Amino acid sequence: MGDYRVSLRRVVAAVAAVAAVVVTLSLGRWQLDRAAQKEALAQSIQTQGRKLALTGSEILQASPRDALVHRTVRLQGRWLSDRTIYLDNRQMQGRVGFFVLTPLQLSDSPAVVLVQRGWAPRNFENRSALPAVQTPSESVVVEGRMAPPPSKLYEPGTSSTGAIRQNLDLTQFREETGLPLLTELSVVQTGAASDGLLREWPEINLGVDKHYGYAAQWFALAALVVVLYAWFQLRPLLFVSKDSHVSRQPE
Repeated sequence: MGDYRVSLRRVVAAVAAVAAVVVTLSLGRWQLDRAAQKEALAQSIQTQGRKLALTGSEILQASPRDALVHRTVRLQGRWLSDRTIYLDNRQMQGRVGFFVLTPLQLSDSPAVVLVQRGWAPRNFENRSALPAVQTPSESVVVEGRMAPPPSKLYEPGTSSTGAIRQNLDLTQFREETGLPLLTELSVVQTGAASDGLLREWPEINLGVDKHYGYAAQWFALAALVVVLYAWFQLRPLLFVSKDSHVSRQPE
């Protein structure tokens, strides 16, 4: 009965070790696949950025429009300054303030595109005060890159509809304003600081190194399982075999 229990424990340990190695190796391979996907995406972003800058009419003609993400743009139009939105609790250079968003009425089409113009500091003594942002009334040329709609932060309760907001849903904003606003994309304005706005947007970090690090951890864990199994399960059997061989030798 004792030998049976010992044998059963060894079988269970072997099955558990094999399962652990298979799972950890699979997870390591999955992380390598994710890293390869992210590297391909990074290459795609670089390729998009090297293409000729889009005009407003080209954006309207594109289908699907979300395929234009990361393309550079050079748009001419007029700011709809009375529709400017200030997204609260946004950071730049380690400081908290607003991302300033203004719709741009394109000159070469009837459409309107939302431009993420830059960052402005917040007045924490008067939280209802808006930053001093210069918005020309004449026609302007905006250079930037196509981007998804503005990112969203956690917002308890119902969404605000004033100039200062936590988040902005472009579909709802289109219905609210009645503007022919493109809802699939926005434009991130690039270039030097101007109009009272900073434009030191964070670099796009896809976390490729993170996936390689996770893969290394999973492969190391698989190796550790093999070493521990060999030490605690196979090594005692080897010594038992040697002892049995010595005991059977004639005196």
